[in-house]
Amino acid sequence: MQETTIEQTNSASPVPVDSTQAKPSPSLFKRNPPIAGEAEAIERAKAGDPEAFSKLYALHKRRVYTLCLRMLGNVSEAEDMTQEAFLHLFRKLGSFRGESAFSTWLHRMTVNLVLMQLRKKGLNLVSLEETINPSEEDAPKRDFGKRDPQLSGSVDRVALERAVALLPPGYRMVFVLHDVEGFEHNEIANMLECSTGNSKSQLHKARLKLRELLRQTEPHSESGLLKEAV
Repeated sequence: MQETTIEQTNSASPVPVDSTQAKPSPSLFKRNPPIAGEAEAIERAKAGDPEAFSKLYALHKRRVYTLCLRMLGNVSEAEDMTQEAFLHLFRKLGSFRGESAFSTWLHRMTVNLVLMQLRKKGLNLVSLEETINPSEEDAPKRDFGKRDPQLSGSVDRVALERAVALLPPGYRMVFVLHDVEGFEHNEIANMLECSTGNSKSQLHKARLKLRELLRQTEPHSESGLLKEAV
């Protein structure tokens, strides 16, 4: 990927740190633990230090780009959206209060920017034809929307990324938000302006489609193997 560049300014005003602020629960950082030197870089960047912001960019650019690519399915658009996400971060960094992991906060902001971009293009984010009652042949044997044991373990990362990219847009969006980024179905429903049941149905069908695609990619391997943290 061609590395994007971010223009820096010193216009950001210092933001006082409230030492009495309650520390967030460690469970908030279970999925996205803090990175060494990140906290210091955040506070310096809030005070207008361009080098500190550059460090945050270097620490997070790859995962932000990957998130954009997974959601958009287009390299050029993903690069543009990565640039936009960090420009937006530069403007909004002062609002980060440490109530969640920084990467979680940044990814949520990126997701919202991508969704706004897709709405501007007039694209449907999910298929409203999907119902919460799947057909008989692919009906789940358990409550769908929960962890799928057939998509647990490990699988070739390249094969997995290719399979995710081949998912229909609605399936891919919900799969990335839920199984990769860790959002709950009620959060996804809010983001995509659909029902919670619709989000669960999309995820179930996305997993079925992924298993099918992975079987085609790896005909001699165990088909339902997916690493939880992609």
